[in-house]
Order: sequence, then structure tokens, then C-alpha cells
Amino acid sequence: MPGTAPSADATVTATSPTAPTRPATPTTCHSHVVLPAYNEAASLPPLLARLAEVGRTEMLTVWVVDDGSSDATAEVAAAGVDGLDVRLVRHPVNLGLGQAVRSGLRAALDSAGQDDIVVVMDADDTHDPGLIPLLRAEIAGGADVVVCSRFTDGGDDDTAPAFRRLLSRGAAGLFRRMLKVDGVHDFTSGFRAYRVTLLERASLHWGERLIEEQGFACMVELLLKLRHCHPVITEVPLKLRYDRKRGPSKLRLRRTIVQYLGLLIRDRLAPAPYREL
Repeated sequence: MPGTAPSADATVTATSPTAPTRPATPTTCHSHVVLPAYNEAASLPPLLARLAEVGRTEMLTVWVVDDGSSDATAEVAAAGVDGLDVRLVRHPVNLGLGQAVRSGLRAALDSAGQDDIVVVMDADDTHDPGLIPLLRAEIAGGADVVVCSRFTDGGDDDTAPAFRRLLSRGAAGLFRRMLKVDGVHDFTSGFRAYRVTLLERASLHWGERLIEEQGFACMVELLLKLRHCHPVITEVPLKLRYDRKRGPSKLRLRRTIVQYLGLLIRDRLAPAPYREL
């Protein structure tokens, strides 16, 4: 990321041999899609195929962050898919979702232009890449952050297990009451788009501390830090496709609840940035 030095766990980025197709309708906005992946060898091929379809009309670069997987995640990403620019970022050991997102953002920002956007999605094929044009349009219309929300009109998570739905809805209700972030109903959604210039401003201030949480709480943490930049945040409806998930869930209920509560406490105790962002 701009303003940060490489960490001790610096990633190695390789570009897949496939070349991207040119979009049918040219646009000046390039979308960088970050996919944090841990043991997602089974889910990546259909997801990359869906992204390649989007890439027919959108300018896409996909950054797969292999977070120390023990399966063939890295090999699948390196093989890529015809017509899609897929780049591999590797962690030699598993560092957790937060560090995978941070490595993906750093890689994307090092390559992105000022007019580009960064999209973060789950790598388990439960998120619909077909929403990417809508996310780009929202940011072109003035948004700085766009959240794909299960809890706005038109969204749902009916295919998810009951314990995940309970956790997501409970966390959403708690965060809405405790935190002041306008325009957000789904705080824990892992599918979002960010304006590049917003991420650059935030990373110049926080550096390697932009994301410190290791687990699922990292998405809430990033949103809380970005709010100090006074972003315009909008939501678009997300129909979660948990029925397409091919591997076991990485979520640990008790651990995630503890992380959410700890994040809330730290947010209350932490001072606001010492200067305007």
C-alpha cells in the first residue's frame, strides 16, 4: 500500500499466463477484485469462470491471495482461466483473513490507477460477480464505499446455515446501535467495493495497521477506520449463494463473537485520528 513498507510476511505476486479480453464497452474504470482464499481449490474454478464472464464487458484484474493453503488453491489460481487477468499473491503460512485482505489490498493499490476501484469478495463462490458493474456504477455516481448487503431491500441470506444467519443478524443489529456509520446495515459483509483514492488516504495514515484483526472482524475494522475519512457509503442488495459453497465453513462462532466484542471495545477506547483524513 502507498506509504507502507513491506512487512516480514511480504507476499510474492505472480501473473497467470492468460490474457484479458477487451471490454465490449470501454470504460476508464478498472476493477481490481481481491479474493482472500484459504483451501478454496474446489470453489475457485467456477468463481473465476463467472468473473471471466463479467470480464467480457468490464476491465478486471483478479488478485487471488493464497493464505497458506494446504490444497491446490495456489495452483488453480496460477493456472487462471482464459480471458481473465488472474494474479497470485502467496502467504507461505496461514495468517488469517485480515492479513489476506491486507495483502490483496496492497497488491491491488500498487497496480491501480486513481480512477479505479477495488472489490473484495469471498473466494468460496457464494458472492455473485455479476454485481461488479453495479458496484462500479455506484462509485461512478459518487459513492466511496459500496456494501453488498443481505439486509437491505432485495437482499437475503436464506441459503446460509442458521447459526451464520443468527450471528450476522445479531452483529448487524449490535453494530447499528453502537456505531455511527451512516448508510450501513450489513457491517460484516465480505463483498464490498472501495474507491482507490479512499483506500490510499486511509493507508497513508494507518500504514500496516489499516487491518489488524486476523479473522472475520477485519471487515468491520476496515469500515470503522475508513469512516474517519468521511466516505459516502451506499448499499446494493446481495442474495448470498451459500448453496454453491463447496468446502467447510472457516467461521468459528465463539471466536468470531469474541473478536466482534473486542473490536467494539477498542473502537470506544481508541482516540480519533490526530489529523483530518
